[in-house]
Amino acid sequence: MILTSNKSYIEWGHVFGDAILATAILDRLLHHSVTFNIKGESYRMKEKKKAGIFPANHLTT
Repeated sequence: MILTSNKSYIEWGHVFGDAILATAILDRLLHHSVTFNIKGESYRMKEKKKAGIFPANHLTT
């Protein structure tokens, strides 16, 4: 199973609205898992910027 998220583990409590629930979910997901942290701009975001759909300075403000 591959799961992707643009949120860090710290932010999952806000995503689910409950830090205890997020901790339980992460505990079960991360047991025997390998985590890859990929930094940089997404392919979709690059394409939107190139097409002028999304302002280039949105992420820096």
